[in-house]
Amino acid sequence: MLKIKKLYGFMLQGFLPLFMMTFCICLFIVLMQFLWRFIDDLVGKGLEISVIAELFFYAALTMVPLALPLSILLASLMLFGNLGERFELTAMKSSGVSLLKAMRPLMVLIALVAVGAFFFQNDVLPKAQVKMWTLVFSVRQKSPELDIPEGVFYDQIDGYSVFVKQKNRENGRLYDLMIYDVSQGFNNSRIILSDSGKLSFTRDKRHLFLKLWKGEQFENLSDQQVSSVGAPYRRESFSDKEIMIPFDANFTRMNDSTMRKQYVGKNIAELRQTIDSVKVRIDSVGNIFGRDLQEVQYVGVDNFIRKSDGHGGILKQPAPEVKLTKPVDVDAVFNGKTLADKQRYIAFAIDRARQMKNEFEFKSYTLAEDKKVIRRHQIEMHKKFTLSIACLIFFFIGAPLGAIIRKGGIGVPIVISVLLFVFYYIIDTFGYKLARDGRVDVWEGIWASTAVLFPLGVFLTYKAVNDSAVFNAEAYVAFFRRLVGKTELRQVEMKELSMEDVVADRACVALSELKADADAFYHRNRTRQNYFAYWTRGMSRKSLTQLSDKLEDVVGYLSNSRNQLVINKLMDFPVIKYNRLMQPSVYGKTARAVMIVVPVGFLVYIIGVKQHQRLRRDVKKISQVCDELTQIIKDNNQGDER
Repeated sequence: MLKIKKLYGFMLQGFLPLFMMTFCICLFIVLMQFLWRFIDDLVGKGLEISVIAELFFYAALTMVPLALPLSILLASLMLFGNLGERFELTAMKSSGVSLLKAMRPLMVLIALVAVGAFFFQNDVLPKAQVKMWTLVFSVRQKSPELDIPEGVFYDQIDGYSVFVKQKNRENGRLYDLMIYDVSQGFNNSRIILSDSGKLSFTRDKRHLFLKLWKGEQFENLSDQQVSSVGAPYRRESFSDKEIMIPFDANFTRMNDSTMRKQYVGKNIAELRQTIDSVKVRIDSVGNIFGRDLQEVQYVGVDNFIRKSDGHGGILKQPAPEVKLTKPVDVDAVFNGKTLADKQRYIAFAIDRARQMKNEFEFKSYTLAEDKKVIRRHQIEMHKKFTLSIACLIFFFIGAPLGAIIRKGGIGVPIVISVLLFVFYYIIDTFGYKLARDGRVDVWEGIWASTAVLFPLGVFLTYKAVNDSAVFNAEAYVAFFRRLVGKTELRQVEMKELSMEDVVADRACVALSELKADADAFYHRNRTRQNYFAYWTRGMSRKSLTQLSDKLEDVVGYLSNSRNQLVINKLMDFPVIKYNRLMQPSVYGKTARAVMIVVPVGFLVYIIGVKQHQRLRRDVKKISQVCDELTQIIKDNNQGDER
């Protein structure tokens, strides 16, 4: 027990520093992504360091769901890769400590991290997102920092465009100014030219105070009432002039109450409450819209008679019920009207139909927007849980994968981690967009990435626990070769020292018996089996095994020959091996279940029939090679007798 506790401490001491390091690195990377995304909103605004630091703090909190799973994957991959590279995992297994037992303390730690991630998503993240987006929108609305360059027009002052030819940075003087003022509209624009000037802020930093010396002002008078019709503008010369320009240089923080009402600022309870209330509204409004649609009357037909009340108003009285003695021919009534009446009726009907169409399109749009709100809230609620599950899945991918590849350090683990996380992120983003647009159910889109990676975690954990070769290419080649029944080439070499001589008569008898068995097997299975026969009978495993054993006995005996022609011809014998798909009936109920599922069963049937075809070809090849070997042995024996 003491050794196990020391092992647990050893694993935790190795994992925690790696986890903290990788978490900080991953968080820094995603923060850089955030910076590049909003760099245009931050640069040139003259923001204080405290505001930028606050924005990055809340942005870091909102980026935790991206950085946490990646850091767990990378840390677990590096830890178990290092242990495998230093053969420490081998030492643990030789002392009776399995991989799962070595992972046990980290399982507990990651489980605690997953629980903490859930509470973080539910309690901390909504507040952080509200603060972050409030700051982002506040920064976007802030006026840019006032820094007028030389030689170009500066248009960052609302309603003004300023040109400065030269600046004296020591005393703040501006020389050769040209100011276009369109704050009152282009029809009331004015142009100011000045030899020099000085720009400063008022004390409250809400206005710019511009002091000008020696200049002229030209003002357009086209929209003003002037006594002289021939004067299109007014010219004014001045020795000094003062202009007050509205320009708010302060940073005004927006109220975060609006963001709190959005889905990003709510916990699970608030999300459920909003979803329920919107669903109730959709049901009630949908019922009203449906009833209105069903009660839409024919154009110009209702159950009231309109009469004047004598005071300019209209009285609506219920029309008396009229029983028709014969059906009314509407077409005949319409055709009896004049052309002007027909045109008026048709125009009125078209206008009425267009009005009803627009009305119900607007109602449909309103319902669609409410459904979009529900989807947004449902997505946010599901995302409260996906982070915790992603932490567990990435651990059960990283730890066994590190034990399998046995490569520590930074290089290989980072490459594998980035590839896996990019794959996860692409699926997650794709599923999120499908769920957001309503193309799939919300739970399908949000949990798609988890559903894809969960089997990978189970597979890697199973392979690592059983010390299976996951990245052995030859093992996969052999597996697919057995699956598709690809013929394996036989390799036979002449022995330098033979313990048994080949007797010609015995060899011919053995070849004759092998040929007879091959011909008998071929004739029993010469036709292709139908779907039902394949699943209920197949090819006999017993007879195929007997044929394969006899073939190997003949090859083993003739491989002692000193004749190179015999050795070369032996390599023409195919390798006969039993494949599980040759006789699926041995699986009993499982085979019958697959047979019933026709799409899957038909696919297996096609593969099995192809294997039967290859086997018949190989068996026919055995008979042919037996004849050729018999002739070679007889010719060689006759030559020896001579």
